[in-house]
Amino acid sequence: MPRHSGDGARVRLGSPDKVLFPETGFTKRDLADYYRRVSPVFLEQLRDRPISRVRYPDGIEGQRIFQRNISRGMPGWIRRFEVSASPGAMGTPQDRARTVTYPVVDDADGLAWMAGQATVEFHTPQWRLGPRGGVRRPDRLVIDLDPGEGTGLEECARVALMIRDRLEHDGLHPRPVTSGGKGLHLYARLTAQAPIPTTARAVHGYARRLAEGLAAEHPGTVIAHASKQDRVGRVFIDWSQNHPAKTTVTPYSLRAKGGSPSAAAPRDWDEIGPGLAQLGPADVLDRLD
Repeated sequence: MPRHSGDGARVRLGSPDKVLFPETGFTKRDLADYYRRVSPVFLEQLRDRPISRVRYPDGIEGQRIFQRNISRGMPGWIRRFEVSASPGAMGTPQDRARTVTYPVVDDADGLAWMAGQATVEFHTPQWRLGPRGGVRRPDRLVIDLDPGEGTGLEECARVALMIRDRLEHDGLHPRPVTSGGKGLHLYARLTAQAPIPTTARAVHGYARRLAEGLAAEHPGTVIAHASKQDRVGRVFIDWSQNHPAKTTVTPYSLRAKGGSPSAAAPRDWDEIGPGLAQLGPADVLDRLD
């Protein structure tokens, strides 16, 4: 086995010319190169967070494999922690009794190994692991804006600006991230000095009240509880991803949401408006450069 080096240089990439996105010819080598180049910022997003991942060993037209548990053959130097399937005190006793052994990626070697497994997407919760593997309080709040039929990213941008005003009024300072799919995510950092309690239950409840309040004020634009058919013409504010058992695609992760790769890309607020579009891996790398 190649030795753990911390820079990805000694992790052997099998089948580097394997095409993952046939429409554009994006290969496993391209995947590994993107994660290598984005690693200085991406690893900070992954740090101490258990990872759920989406793999496409035969490309995006083949089988989609969603994995939480560590996989057979995963190198021993990739950190792993056994965590309740429903962390914290919000799940059922049965859920809390079940455990999942998650990988935690600390360095470019870990990213390189994941890329070798055709891991396109990385999903993480809103909390980090403590030094002994305990579940810490959430360190960020997330709001997922999902456009219903007849709406798109431009409508999500308008709702995002409304949510920004509410969060800033409450002393939180959100950052927008285009999801790489159809919608938009808003993240707000939570610290010990946050203006709201930072227990998982309190953050989950705060996000729910915010979504329900906006839906009541703007029923023709926003919805907070609905099946997909009820979202037509409206933006769904998904507050549920603040539950400690839920995960959100990690900022800077690639996505397999179309014929060509896209990325969950942090944006500036002056971009959130008409003409807003999702970004691809080349766009993200250009912005980082």
